[in-house]
Amino acid sequence: MTRALPRTNFHSSRLLRCLADLALVDAVPPGNAFAEKLGLWLNFTDAINLFAAHNASVTRTPERLAGVRAPKAASLGDEVATLRANLTQAITKSCSPSLGKSRPQAATPSPEAPMDLAAAFEPYRRSYLAQQRDMELSIQPLRARVRELLARTSPKLQKLAALDAAFDAILKEREGKLLGTVPSLLEKRFAQLFTSHQQTLLETGQADNPALWLQAGSWLGRFGNELQTMLLAELDLRLQPTLGLVEAFTRFNQEISKHP
Repeated sequence: MTRALPRTNFHSSRLLRCLADLALVDAVPPGNAFAEKLGLWLNFTDAINLFAAHNASVTRTPERLAGVRAPKAASLGDEVATLRANLTQAITKSCSPSLGKSRPQAATPSPEAPMDLAAAFEPYRRSYLAQQRDMELSIQPLRARVRELLARTSPKLQKLAALDAAFDAILKEREGKLLGTVPSLLEKRFAQLFTSHQQTLLETGQADNPALWLQAGSWLGRFGNELQTMLLAELDLRLQPTLGLVEAFTRFNQEISKHP
């Protein structure tokens, strides 16, 4: 049975809300200026390419093989859900404090010198970037396969696939640059939590004990939870276009089944 797939707010991604909750970016209020904001991302050539994709005529006759199409429609949602589950498991595993040396570790402070926060955060940066690469390498091929399937289904879905391909080509570089800033934002959060931890020790007169950093409620344990939340939110964001294509394909097949 096809599993239900998550839905997201149109005006605000979960990733953006998580970053805003941690005061790492400014919150964006709901609004109706999507087209206007999107226009700021497009240059003249991009606009021409989108216009061409939107107005292109159907270049080939879509397949009308209901016997072939129906099994794919029933299983496509499961394929996306399985991919999401596998990536979620990898993210959870990378952030789990119970996995010892297999997870990123912050450098412990030296009694003679303060902790080098940049060096301490570096394992987390590398881990986050590795998870981003895994998401990209897993999701993009699936998105392309779904587009190909839509292009062989109906004229409307063929046009949707062409528009998705155009948007993907236009926005991919900017999206990559924006998502590439998340580790730097998390580095700021890492420093904030450590500074707050030190301040608490100073106020209470307690000695620091790095062995307790990963305990629930401690500063590094808290950061690990936030890191996992960010990665899962980014996974949702990266899956949105593919989920939209799958939903369009599923609705098409539902309509076909009503009028055999």
